[in-house]
Amino acid sequence: MQAELAVPCALSAYLNADLPDDWPLGDYDLDSARYFLEKLETGGSEAAGWYGWYALHGSTPPKLVGCGGYCGPPDASGTVEIGYSIAKQWQGQGFATEFVRALLARVAWHPSVRRIVAHTHPDNTTSMAVLRRTGFRQTLPTDHEAECWFEYPLN
Repeated sequence: MQAELAVPCALSAYLNADLPDDWPLGDYDLDSARYFLEKLETGGSEAAGWYGWYALHGSTPPKLVGCGGYCGPPDASGTVEIGYSIAKQWQGQGFATEFVRALLARVAWHPSVRRIVAHTHPDNTTSMAVLRRTGFRQTLPTDHEAECWFEYPLN
């Protein structure tokens, strides 16, 4: 993340992967990267693994397909929020579904996690389909009228 923020093209060299033309993706922008980096630098060992992840395609050379992760470790109620973005050239090929499943598998067993949530914009039907396909259920409307909230059942 330090490399990405200093010189975005440095991320390509650091990951040894080609970046998509539309990098940074969707809701993942420089402000998000700065937030993740700050949390990782100030959160100690407890912060490791709870923020940004990169998704790579194993081609030769590897390609950066997307990014995502968690908005932090579980809060006091045990809730973790996930988020993800996939580059346009890789959309519609199952990468979002695979990435969300990997994010879920990493935390669903964690003893501090009691609830996993995600949200998307109401017009993002593709993201809503990914969340449903990976086992999320849309929750009741909230005070966030511009967002659709989903929850992954842990039981």
